[in-house]
Amino acid sequence: MALDLDTDRIHQLLHDGVRDKVYPGAVWAIGDSQDIQASGTAGVLDPERLSEPMRRDTVFDVASLTKILAVWSTIGCLVEDGKLQLDAPLGDFWSEVNGQPLAQATARHLLTHSAGVPLRANLRNLYGTDPQDIRDGVLREALHRPPGEAVEYTDRAALILGYLAEHLSGQNLDVLAANRVWQPLGMTQTRFGPLPADTAARCAPTELDDSTGTHLRGSAHDFSARLLGGVCGIAGAFSVLDDLAMFLRYLLAPTRVSESPGFSTDWIKESLQIHTGELAPLRGLFWHPAPGTTPEPDDVWVHYGFTGTGMWVSPQKDRWAALLTNKLYFTRDRDPLTRVRNTFRSLIFA
Repeated sequence: MALDLDTDRIHQLLHDGVRDKVYPGAVWAIGDSQDIQASGTAGVLDPERLSEPMRRDTVFDVASLTKILAVWSTIGCLVEDGKLQLDAPLGDFWSEVNGQPLAQATARHLLTHSAGVPLRANLRNLYGTDPQDIRDGVLREALHRPPGEAVEYTDRAALILGYLAEHLSGQNLDVLAANRVWQPLGMTQTRFGPLPADTAARCAPTELDDSTGTHLRGSAHDFSARLLGGVCGIAGAFSVLDDLAMFLRYLLAPTRVSESPGFSTDWIKESLQIHTGELAPLRGLFWHPAPGTTPEPDDVWVHYGFTGTGMWVSPQKDRWAALLTNKLYFTRDRDPLTRVRNTFRSLIFA
């Protein structure tokens, strides 16, 4: 059934964002549990190369959407496999953190950003450049407050959960995500970087790399991801609109997928509800209520990526949306894109 959408206003909103230099270009889609119902593009990949328009198959550095596509989803697989209990203290089953401050936190604390881990995340300055030294430093770092006391967003939560998923599965995060989630869903163009040259050529460039004087294209914008070889729980994944559409459709109707990934309805339902009680801001499990909405009756959940990406899902409305931009090409200032995102969401889920 076709959704009741004002696509003209959506097109105008996103083209205005190009005109106002919020981002060079955008790709978007809206759908339900059955299919994409509307989609479009605006602008170009690179303002210095006007012959390259944004396209449906443009590859994006999805930044923190990695936390959903790779970490949240594989943690869900491990929960449903019976390999992880969300409320078990990490030190009870993870020898690397046994006896460390992190041992008293749980996976649920990490998924709700209430574990009390430090907010700073400049890994090189803190631990050097060796991946094992970084892992040891992150897992042994002192907490800055007791678990469960406050909700404070930090990239470290996803980094730690990525390490945990690797520990419990015996696989690197990129292999685990591909085998358990991306391949079963048919997300053939989703992968961690750095990208091969032919794929990078279709990638929307992001931040200016001072060392080369060019914008990053096919390498993660996130320095921690690059430091760790491109693969970590914080960021580093690349994807395209159609792959995200498959992922979001699955969240609304898992039974429609013949070869299902290792997480299913129970994990999705558990994640898309509040787990932080009286604490603010409200959080589900890595998802949070979209700004301007409440979990009930609106039931719109969102996750954003720093490069300019975002995806929304509402089981109650049987609706999802994805908006992919490379706003980081111009600026790290979030405010202009926040206004676009909020209007985009209101036009779709009103």
